[in-house]
Amino acid sequence: MIKVVRGNPTPEELAAALAVVRARAAVAAGTPSDAPEPPTEWSAPTRVARHRLPMPGPRSWARTYWPG
Repeated sequence: MIKVVRGNPTPEELAAALAVVRARAAVAAGTPSDAPEPPTEWSAPTRVARHRLPMPGPRSWARTYWPG
């Protein structure tokens, strides 16, 4: 139960506050969503291949894959 302690909210303000509380409660309850989570920058394959690889040469064995 939600009780307004101070002020006089409009019905729209009260509905907005209730929507936020219900959304937070659904997340806390672990309700699965239908949409998958977007991939993070850490798991993006483009993160690995942002820079060109060094060209092979006489000392290419000493170079590392990670540029920089």
